Amino acid sequence: MIYTVTFNPSLDYVLQLEELQMGRVNRAEKEQLTVGGKGLNVSLVLGNLGVDSVAMGFVGGFVGDEIARQLQNTGCRTDFIRLARGVSRINVKLHTGQETEINGAGPDIEPVALQALQHKLDRLQTGDVLVLAGSIPRSLPDDIYQTVMARLQQRGVDFVVDATGRLLGETLRYRPFLIKPNHHELAEIAGRPLDDDRQRIAFVRQLQKQGARNVLVSMAGDGALLCAEDGAVYKLPAPQGKVVNSVGAGDSMVAGFLAGWQCSGDCRQAFCWGVAAGSASAFSPGLATRSQVEALRGGLRAERL
Repeated sequence: MIYTVTFNPSLDYVLQLEELQMGRVNRAEKEQLTVGGKGLNVSLVLGNLGVDSVAMGFVGGFVGDEIARQLQNTGCRTDFIRLARGVSRINVKLHTGQETEINGAGPDIEPVALQALQHKLDRLQTGDVLVLAGSIPRSLPDDIYQTVMARLQQRGVDFVVDATGRLLGETLRYRPFLIKPNHHELAEIAGRPLDDDRQRIAFVRQLQKQGARNVLVSMAGDGALLCAEDGAVYKLPAPQGKVVNSVGAGDSMVAGFLAGWQCSGDCRQAFCWGVAAGSASAFSPGLATRSQVEALRGGLRAERL
């Protein structure tokens, strides 16, 4: 089973308007209310691709009720910790020809709630996959990813980490099955520009020596790289299409990779699934559907470098 953890899920209020005029009343042309959070996006796209998962995390108040309701309406399995106090956050996404985000802070997570989540995670066993994705709420310790991974390390659980900077770097000792930095995040971790594939691959090799098993690097219009655990390196160009909404594209890439891996056990095929899913989400107002992913995947052929 695949489990995803989103420590700070949200409702995303997406507003589309021609122009944002500060200090004046603005009226939206279109609006949409959807669940948000990197782990939740992974679960939703996995469901669209026919792969079962369980979405975990913390929800509170009427916003938390709506998050759970929307997920259950899609058929997504959930196992949330309901907070005794506080309300899950609402994020505002403004589309005005460019994307502007205003993200809420979210509720405080008390130690008893964190302990309840850890007890749920103790059920995981060999062959299960745990996806840890996104930022850490201010009320949780900065090392919560490491704490969770250390607790499960001896159980044979495969970890997938989609995080940035020091948060990602400090998880490598636990040998995550997959990490997915984009090229900007990779350069941030390196502390220097990585301007071409050769430099990126060389730095990824360092991350693999530190413990990362498979490293998927998204590079926007330049496509993506996969440095696989067996030493192979693959590259795919970006599929052709118009970017409509970049929110959730990286999460969709993770979901696509996991779906492809579960279906084939082959990193090269999983890579194609991942790039197709990420691009399908970028090319549509919502998260990728199976038909959209399959339409793109059919034209992808990963080159071995």
